Amino acid sequence: MADEKKIAAYICKGCGISDRVDTAQMAQIATRDAKANIAKEHDFLCNADGIKMIQDDIDNEGVTHVAICACSRRAKVEAFNFKDVAISRGNIREGVIWVRPDTDEAKETTQEMADDYVRMAVTEVKFMATPKPNAEAVYNKRLLVVGGGVSGMTAAIEASKTGYPVHLVEKTGCLGGAAAKMYKGLPMKAPYDAPADTGVADMIAAIEADNNITVHLNSTLTKTSGAPGRFSADISTESGSTTTENFGAIVQATGYKEYDANQLPELGYGKSSNVVTQAELDEMALAANGAIKTKDGKDISSVVFVQCAGQRSDKEGHLDYCSGHCCQTSIKQALYFKEQNPDIDTNIIYTDLRTPGVGGEDFYRAGQRNGVTFTKGEIAEVVQNGDKLEVKFKDLILDEDTEELADLVVLATGMIPNSGVNIDEVAQDEPGQFTVNVDSILNLDYRQGKDIPQLTKGFSDSHFICFPYETRRTGIYTCGPVRRPMDGAQAIEDAVGATMKALQEIENAGKGRAAHPRSGDLSYPSFRREGCTQCKRCTVECPFGAIDEDEQRFPQFNEARCRRCGTCMGACPVRVISFENYSVDSVGQQLKNIDIPDEFEEKPRILVLACENDAYPALDMAAMNKVEYSAYARIIPVRCLGSVNLIWITDAMNSGYDGVILMGCQKGENYQCHFVKGSEIAQIRMSKVDDTLQSLALEPERVETYEIAITDIERAPQLINDMAETIEKIGLSPFKF
Repeated sequence: MADEKKIAAYICKGCGISDRVDTAQMAQIATRDAKANIAKEHDFLCNADGIKMIQDDIDNEGVTHVAICACSRRAKVEAFNFKDVAISRGNIREGVIWVRPDTDEAKETTQEMADDYVRMAVTEVKFMATPKPNAEAVYNKRLLVVGGGVSGMTAAIEASKTGYPVHLVEKTGCLGGAAAKMYKGLPMKAPYDAPADTGVADMIAAIEADNNITVHLNSTLTKTSGAPGRFSADISTESGSTTTENFGAIVQATGYKEYDANQLPELGYGKSSNVVTQAELDEMALAANGAIKTKDGKDISSVVFVQCAGQRSDKEGHLDYCSGHCCQTSIKQALYFKEQNPDIDTNIIYTDLRTPGVGGEDFYRAGQRNGVTFTKGEIAEVVQNGDKLEVKFKDLILDEDTEELADLVVLATGMIPNSGVNIDEVAQDEPGQFTVNVDSILNLDYRQGKDIPQLTKGFSDSHFICFPYETRRTGIYTCGPVRRPMDGAQAIEDAVGATMKALQEIENAGKGRAAHPRSGDLSYPSFRREGCTQCKRCTVECPFGAIDEDEQRFPQFNEARCRRCGTCMGACPVRVISFENYSVDSVGQQLKNIDIPDEFEEKPRILVLACENDAYPALDMAAMNKVEYSAYARIIPVRCLGSVNLIWITDAMNSGYDGVILMGCQKGENYQCHFVKGSEIAQIRMSKVDDTLQSLALEPERVETYEIAITDIERAPQLINDMAETIEKIGLSPFKF
């Protein structure tokens, strides 16, 4: 039959494997215990002869399922990439021989580990199928860019250069954003010694001359639906006319608004027209072509720049973060005055001066050379003193209170992202209903909310470590100050990165493949409808908004939005959700099919479910450094701790395991989980395990959940050894008896 499985196990003898373990016995285990149809050994499985042997069996022997028992699944990925077959990997090198001592005493337990990893690899592949791309996959090359500032224009230009048509939506009547209102920008190239042209005019001209870019001015998105490859956006103008366009991916570059300086009366804002913000000063300079006067038309002889005005402060109503550009912007604006008249006194009062990078340091030195004064101090207040402004502050170098008179005071206020509504506060309507929200940027019709989830301080979630530019809404990428505080040069670089990610996703979506971090994965979730209880846990827990509900309230999986983390599978209490190459059975049967010694052998078994993005690499690197851990551990990589179904814990306990360790990523505001909430969800689920263990008369210490960083190459093995010591103290599981 065409659909009949034929399973082959291939045992590598290279990299010292055959020196440490009996590969012939492992091949016998594969056929006798794991029921593989074919088992072969090879001196170097990853070399040309080894690859040819496997390919010949696929082509000529009808092999459909391949279990490669050699090195870690993170190694030799390209070499063992066989088409149209299911593939599993048994980690003999890093998982066995590199973590065990080469002694006669350890030989028996080392062989037992190797035998078990063979059983696990063959069993895993037995319950896998070859993923096929979804027939609904759509290849749409058009990119939607929301926001016409420097970030948005950069994204549009860069995408067009590579041949992708772009629709650029801007809510105002002109392009350029905040930069268009600036007299000059920060220098972006050597020698970084003077304010530079913003480049906005050139960018606008390039866009107007590009037939590949369609610009929508005075326009907003009133509805966005669909998924990568088939997004649909309603673009509405101020007059009320609406056009609907389809796109492959979206870049959100909606920028920021300036912090409201009216909340800073102690600094004189609102009380004197000569207390202005940095943005207002740039507008004054632009209008006067650099010949800046006070707002009442008087010449300026002295200017004080107040850094961190209403930011980097824990006072109520202030911003507690740094906006990144303000110190360099003050230097830039101080140089406006020095270019106008070198005798104008310019004093930048700061608590901490931040000009990161080579360019920032050179620009700071240029300010010093041009006579800009830098004073480390804390501002107390700004008051009117005759026709001057009196700036009262504490000089932190001299440790004394002092004051300075100025014609103009410039406040370095922070930036607040234009990120739209917070989905934690404004959830989406019921399925089938949709209401336009004037505060929304994207007006998504997703069940999980109208806009992209926010990470912190209102900035759109796009984690700088785990998935820069990407968001929790697959195919939608953020860049510029809506993602994090930054200056113009960083915004341009950010836009290029986001655009590259968006174009990659257009290509992936067209082929039915996943986005980062499982880029290229063709699998996607399916479920047994007849077994579904409509509990909605999969819908609620999906970190990426990939699951909607149909008219009958059954989950409606959208493979193009799915990141293949498996969180929905872990959430399902009736275990009806699975992937073709990852399922409750593909993991559950592995843990059931290892050899569990009886109580008289006094050999515990510890199950380790390790996140494939951090914990599993950490253990691999520990192996490379020859860091040893217990021979009683059996490690199964999982896509994310969010995919861990509680049935695996129950099955492990019932099968006679003595301990279970879950290793996931750091959770919380500074999370390092590639799937955002996996570790957090797993912690919540595992918090309920104690009751189950106690009902089985098992100690709670037998199941532990840890947050592991990819750098924990010493700690991760130690946690396994700690569990082995715990079991030695509390005894073997009574389920062995």
